[in-house]
Amino acid sequence: MSAATPLRIGQQNGAGATDELFLKVYGGEVLTAFETLNVMQPLQMIRNIASGKSAQFPATWKVNASYHTPGAEIVGQTSNVSERVITIDDLLLADVFIPVIDEAKNHYEYRSEYSTQAGRALARKFDTNSQQVGCLAARASATVTGGNGGSQLTNAGYATTGSTIAAGIFAGAQALDEKDVPENDRYAILRPAQYYLVAQTTNVINRDWGGAGVYAEGTVLKVAGISIVKSNHLPSTNVASGPSAYQGDFSNTQGLVFQKGAIGTVKLLDLANEMGYDMRRQGTLIISKYAVGHGLLRPECAVELISA
Repeated sequence: MSAATPLRIGQQNGAGATDELFLKVYGGEVLTAFETLNVMQPLQMIRNIASGKSAQFPATWKVNASYHTPGAEIVGQTSNVSERVITIDDLLLADVFIPVIDEAKNHYEYRSEYSTQAGRALARKFDTNSQQVGCLAARASATVTGGNGGSQLTNAGYATTGSTIAAGIFAGAQALDEKDVPENDRYAILRPAQYYLVAQTTNVINRDWGGAGVYAEGTVLKVAGISIVKSNHLPSTNVASGPSAYQGDFSNTQGLVFQKGAIGTVKLLDLANEMGYDMRRQGTLIISKYAVGHGLLRPECAVELISA
């Protein structure tokens, strides 16, 4: 009796390792899940570095204009310059170990489920750290001497009343305007509870008032020209563990209004995947990982809405 000819579906064009294609599919699903759940990556300044442990973000301040007296020598003027340094965190991992017997019985179900979970775990941490930094930026002093620090607005209604939250976003926009923060790339992060309170505030979405949103779908697009983003990752507790750059008491935080320049992220190792068979444990270890660091850049670009 002749031996069967196996079709190795994990092999690249019938040659090489029999699991060559599996990691790439897994990696693609991790990336898809990460990009689907991640809201903060396009809302901040991103810098990629090839090596090193940190990156420098120079910060400059304004210069003045003055009238010239005929005959007077023009000698220039001074302006303060400073910097913010963002340090790379430790390597962040989302790992899965699949026993060979389970892989043989039902490989695709495991791959699909846990690749999604790995992407979600990494996206959740990216968003959580970034939003904590945004709140800390609103509490920080100016980067450049003579410049502006962040802002905090307090109203108990930010926790419970849609119209008050909307008014807080307007007040946040005013605070940014008064600090000469650019009007483009402005966002407001709200938890689902506050987001839907705003969505039920009909004057916010009433088109006769120039509103943008759909009451029937529970969506609100903009308030005061600021794009509204719904996220479960806005901090709500006293964070006292993990990297010190992200720690703070966020128990009263109800929203974050900011411009893109408030937060920065440095990427040393972008999202990547590794897979290896462990003969001693009879299974495959799959690791999704990245190495990044988050930090505040310009505090004047951040406004925190707090309820106490």
